[in-house]
Amino acid sequence: MRHGETDWNKKKLVQGRKDIPLNEYGRHLARETSYGMRQYQIDLAYTSPLRRAKETAEILLEGRNIPLYEDQRIQEISFGSYEGMSCVDKTKEENLAFQKFFQDTGNYIPPEDAESVEQLYERTGDFLKSLEESKKLKDKNLLISTHGAAMTAMLNRMRGSLSVEHFWKNEVPPNCSVTIAELEGSGFKIIREGIIFYKEEVKHWKAV
Repeated sequence: MRHGETDWNKKKLVQGRKDIPLNEYGRHLARETSYGMRQYQIDLAYTSPLRRAKETAEILLEGRNIPLYEDQRIQEISFGSYEGMSCVDKTKEENLAFQKFFQDTGNYIPPEDAESVEQLYERTGDFLKSLEESKKLKDKNLLISTHGAAMTAMLNRMRGSLSVEHFWKNEVPPNCSVTIAELEGSGFKIIREGIIFYKEEVKHWKAV
């Protein structure tokens, strides 16, 4: 699942590795999602160490005796020096350069202190591989609390595509959207995608 809303999401600021907490609306979305997720058995959970993902997982697991583990491999992509600036401002050169991440991903060039889409694919893929190969996790139901780009990278891998050019073919997952996947043989198969357990309409986010 993707984390709940933050103030930076609301203001459309580049978030990346900036450790921005949930806002009250984001906590509300997480609570509504927790009610819907009660129907599913969860044996253990993994979360990005960033607060917005971890708090989302903690809200969802509240009152349930389920262990929660942090994993650096599922934190959000790093945008380096782009973090904190507007996603939609078209008056500055650096803002236009960043917007390629969403609008022309194949030609997106990260700053020197940032991470590439290929690197994101590599570390999230390593995380999924570790789940696949774990005998301890066989027949377990896992919750993974992560971020928009990190979640998209994992889902793209499950779809069998590591294309950078078409990275956002299925758009950015809405806040607190849930996808269910099952491990079949040597890979994951997506069973249901983009499940929303709250009543509010949270639209797919795009940089425009």
